[in-house]
Amino acid sequence: MDFIGLLNLLHIKTRNMNKTSQEKNYHHFYEKIFWSPDRVPADPSAITDFSFECELKNFVNHFKLHNKRVLEIGSGYGQFQDIVSDYTGVDIVEHLRMFYHKRFFVVKEDGIYPFQDELFDAIFTNATLEHIINIDQALTELLRVLRRGGVMLLNVAWQVRPWAAKGYEVRPWKDFGWREKLIKVSIPIRDSVVFRLLYIVPKRLWRTMRFIISQASSKLEYKKIPANYEIFWVSDSDACNSIDPHAMILWFRAHGCEVLNYSSFWSSFFVRTGTLLIRKK
Repeated sequence: MDFIGLLNLLHIKTRNMNKTSQEKNYHHFYEKIFWSPDRVPADPSAITDFSFECELKNFVNHFKLHNKRVLEIGSGYGQFQDIVSDYTGVDIVEHLRMFYHKRFFVVKEDGIYPFQDELFDAIFTNATLEHIINIDQALTELLRVLRRGGVMLLNVAWQVRPWAAKGYEVRPWKDFGWREKLIKVSIPIRDSVVFRLLYIVPKRLWRTMRFIISQASSKLEYKKIPANYEIFWVSDSDACNSIDPHAMILWFRAHGCEVLNYSSFWSSFFVRTGTLLIRKK
């Protein structure tokens, strides 16, 4: 083996070791900290995202899913398990099973969903995809287990800020060194609409041009960000993906799906936040 080949091999081994370490921290955080039995509230069913719950009910009613097979990804305490009669929940922590009176499955470390192809009529997920380490595989699995003509409702924390992991916005100045103080003081500027437009619009133009030319995208375009698997400073401190909804829309279109609530070029180009409604052709 030549020197370049040796360097490539070492790089691959180092990358795989880092990935394995990240996955161990990921599973430890959700099993021992975030979903720890010690943190279980008195009434888990009372904890819900009322805004998403309203959208979910409309989703169920509009597509007449009450007696259809419905899968929830990242189902947590199972707050939505009674939204339909034929419900299945999926998460990564085994002891969450105690909160379910309907079907619940645990996704193992290989990330493969324990279901046959085209089993479900509908899938929904709330604030989960931004936390999945191998998101490309997760999206592929969603399409695999959804029947043709089936629908998905995806609620994602879009474009999670890279400073969330360290809690810059909520921690006092004394916690930081001078480099981190510069980051903290820059946040209002970096989070402003004007600054973000200067960054996002050129990327979307370039992404759209590539899509028009190739009409294909095997992998989702997104940014890996550092996740904090030790201290939950703020919402999405534990997120590992920062995803532009525009990129997600193009990914689904490239994989033969319709994005029902952003069907036109202009609506998808200027998408900001909110849910995506997907139909598999």
